[in-house]
Amino acid sequence: MSDEHEHVHDADQSESWRRVLSGDLGQLKYFRAVLGKIPAGPRCKLCAAPLKPPGSVVLRPFGFGPSRLNRRLCRACFRTVDKKPGGAELEISLLFADVRGSTTLAEHIPAQEFSQLISRFYGTAARVVDKWDGIVDKFVGDEVVALFVPGFSGEEHAAHAIDAARELLHETGNTDGAEPWIPVGAGVHTGIAYVGRVGEGDACDFTAVGDAVNTTARLASSAGAGEILVSSSAAEAAGLDASDLETRTLELRGRDELVDAVVATA
Repeated sequence: MSDEHEHVHDADQSESWRRVLSGDLGQLKYFRAVLGKIPAGPRCKLCAAPLKPPGSVVLRPFGFGPSRLNRRLCRACFRTVDKKPGGAELEISLLFADVRGSTTLAEHIPAQEFSQLISRFYGTAARVVDKWDGIVDKFVGDEVVALFVPGFSGEEHAAHAIDAARELLHETGNTDGAEPWIPVGAGVHTGIAYVGRVGEGDACDFTAVGDAVNTTARLASSAGAGEILVSSSAAEAAGLDASDLETRTLELRGRDELVDAVVATA
């Protein structure tokens, strides 16, 4: 394939991904209306197809079912873009939530008890993110990474990410005056990221990469227990009234520019 033809192919691939991730995939609204009537859950975040029985049994002959890219997306939605790695740049919102002081915590309780605690945190985070139409990207050690992409979170993806962060802090007991069953801090940011199927061969995953991801991670690492650091871009996108909230200007590791953020709580 010539360089020119390869460039055209890559552009077409990127446009296909963009249509999927923005929710502009042909007949997507029709599919959501029809498939949403089949009783079952959980559902594909894009087309609303049931991913588990009994609904998934009915749709299995038509090529539906959980995608290898992510358990909350279906194969049918990614059929046209699932043959090779690819993705698209678009504005999304991200939520990173960290367990605060996990190293010290692990030193003071048995390993099995610590594992059970982290598993409970994972389960709580997955349930909350799912409720607010986000999708868990990954669990890494004591951290959860969630994506709020327009295609399945809608235009209010920034507000959903903030609401999910607040509910996660509430569900883990990180509220004013309360003793949490696990101390958690979070960061929320809205920005441009490359989202799609990243990697090669077996080392391939549906994820997001780019500066927006790094910024969110560093916001989360700067948040104290019970705090949500919301970047100014996320606050603006969500229409968050920050007039009564504490503001901070942060110098984040690896960034030359300072980042303005507001401090939200559960």
